[in-house]
Amino acid sequence: MPFDRRFLDELTARSDIVDVVGSYVSLSQRGSEYWGCCPFHSEKTPSFHVRPEQQTYYCFGCKKGGGVISFIMELENLSYPDAVRFLARRANIPVPEEARDDGASRLRARLLALNRDAARFYYQQLHSPKGEEVMAYMRARKITQKNATNFGLGAASSEWDGLLTAMAEKGYTRSELLASGLVINGKNGGAYDKFRSRLIFPIIDVRGDVLGFGGRIISKDDPGAKYMNTPETAVYSKRRVLYGLNLAKKSKRGSILLVEGNIDVVMLHQAGFDNACASMGTALTQEQIHLLSRYTKDIVLCYDNDDAGKIATQKALSLLNDTDFNVRVLELPKRLVDGQYVKQDADDFIKYQGADAFENLLTGSESGTDFRMAQLKSKFDLTNDRGRIEYASAAAQLLAAIPNAVEREVYTVRAAEDAGITADALKTEVSRALSRKIKKDRREQEKRDLRPATAAQPKERSMRYENTRSALAEEGIVRLLTLDDSLFGGEPPLREGEFSSPLLARFFFALWQQRGTPGGVRLSALDGVFSSDELGHLTGILQKPESTDHDARSRALADYLRVIKEESERRANAEDPLAAAMKKYTHNT
Repeated sequence: MPFDRRFLDELTARSDIVDVVGSYVSLSQRGSEYWGCCPFHSEKTPSFHVRPEQQTYYCFGCKKGGGVISFIMELENLSYPDAVRFLARRANIPVPEEARDDGASRLRARLLALNRDAARFYYQQLHSPKGEEVMAYMRARKITQKNATNFGLGAASSEWDGLLTAMAEKGYTRSELLASGLVINGKNGGAYDKFRSRLIFPIIDVRGDVLGFGGRIISKDDPGAKYMNTPETAVYSKRRVLYGLNLAKKSKRGSILLVEGNIDVVMLHQAGFDNACASMGTALTQEQIHLLSRYTKDIVLCYDNDDAGKIATQKALSLLNDTDFNVRVLELPKRLVDGQYVKQDADDFIKYQGADAFENLLTGSESGTDFRMAQLKSKFDLTNDRGRIEYASAAAQLLAAIPNAVEREVYTVRAAEDAGITADALKTEVSRALSRKIKKDRREQEKRDLRPATAAQPKERSMRYENTRSALAEEGIVRLLTLDDSLFGGEPPLREGEFSSPLLARFFFALWQQRGTPGGVRLSALDGVFSSDELGHLTGILQKPESTDHDARSRALADYLRVIKEESERRANAEDPLAAAMKKYTHNT
């Protein structure tokens, strides 16, 4: 059953959107609105705003928008019922018993419970005779018992169905075990445990829920993958979680230290660097950056010092370039082994050099621009004129992308010294590159401005308009309905078939049903009725200007209705192409 309307009205009334959004985003008041940097995409200039009188949010950059429930759905990656429950807990409002979960929410709840029980099972296995091999591996890696408990580490034995049997005895079905990714279908129709003979790392989110697991082999002779993670499930998405952030967010260091592996995180915390966390087998993502922005503005990248680590660092810096994060790079030196320098990760460095040495590296870590300039410099031979010329040209392109003029000036002077040329000469090249960049950006903006029909279209292709003239007028009546429903009579002024856009028709009639209800016509009541993309588009429609004068709005409504009816009649009178072809064929014969 759906949630009771009165319950939802009370929930949204007690979940003021400024308070809820403000707990995730730093908002500044400008008149009657609040502005901040969008939590859904990276930006330095705020384009995200909240309207208290409408109880809506909207980003002019990524076009996401909606009410307080859709905000929580989007940011916390929750279904509609789970977002309602999230806000109910926040507002200390009991959820009506008759509002049962839908299928997706029920599955999510079961998977979270299953993961929690599986984490306990793996933890108990670690401290039983079946976990002795994993325990021996932990001792070899110098993982203390206290730290293992802190991270909830566990053991998967060599049994093929140890977890499957234990969870089945707790009442979990085979389909639920398969949906969790903890169990895999066998070729003969049976099923078996995904994790076997591995050290288990529960993946816990910032709310304390166990979303999935990572497993590391404990034997060098094991032919399996070194690391294995839970696949994408109804509760786990590797793009949206950072291993160890549930602990790192509590650190008093102020910054977040990003490393590559689970073991690195565990050992860094053990050495006193409790601000460490890691992405889950993937490069840093926009979703992870938005998650980090809730807890810090200072990030230190400490990836492995091999080619793959340097590429990952470059990609992370590119993503972080247009954000307001202060980013530094801690580049680990290679270690001399048997006359050869080999790569080392954070765990190796602490093991061989100690925590104090790592602290010194951390204190002296370079800025993201320093790292990128050093990587660029290493690609050119600066002992000859050709190399210096090519380096200066490439450096000018990189420097032109630095938005801060003072920072750009400082690094231009340094790059000129590296290239053995005068600072004025490189400044000229940077100025030219910056001018070209500005002109290119302006041309692209002009092209967009010259395509009004394209600009008027919804962002998602599935929602595109077939008749832009009619659709813009349909947007107008939707907007006027939310602004002043007294403009309309007792019956809808249009039939559903007169709309050219089925989506706009759905918007209009969903809002029309709210007339005369407590609170009146409001977008926030549509959370759970429309998808996040649809709500974002509707919120964007409401941002467009309309006159505040009642008479002017009445005239606008009449104009919108006239255009919609004209286009509707035109579509109705348009001759079917197949019928026209048949008519022509019959006439010719």
